[in-house]
Amino acid sequence: QVQLVESGGGLVHPGGSLRLSCAVSGNIFSIDAMGWYRQSPGKQREFVAGIKRGGSTNYADSVKGRFTISRDNAKNTVYLQMNSLKPEDTAVYYCNAGEQALPGGYWGQGTQVTVSS
Repeated sequence: QVQLVESGGGLVHPGGSLRLSCAVSGNIFSIDAMGWYRQSPGKQREFVAGIKRGGSTNYADSVKGRFTISRDNAKNTVYLQMNSLKPEDTAVYYCNAGEQALPGGYWGQGTQVTVSS
């Protein structure tokens, strides 16, 4: 089993920044892919960014150039640095982990990000 706990959400003005963290515990050696998804009211959950153990990353087109995903294997933590935030980035952000690919079978509880003036 793998447990994921997100932190770092909150309220920010348009153009501002936030950093989300996802602490991983449990059978971490089974996990290769980690990432972030988000869900806004009335919309389906969507992929935001992913990272493999080796460091390769990929991003949704809507966040490229603004968001950066990183992974500290020593701390078993994944981060999502979000810059130049827009109101349309408002959503609940979920951490996700999988043995090989995303979406994997493990989800965090979610953290709210609200971008508003």
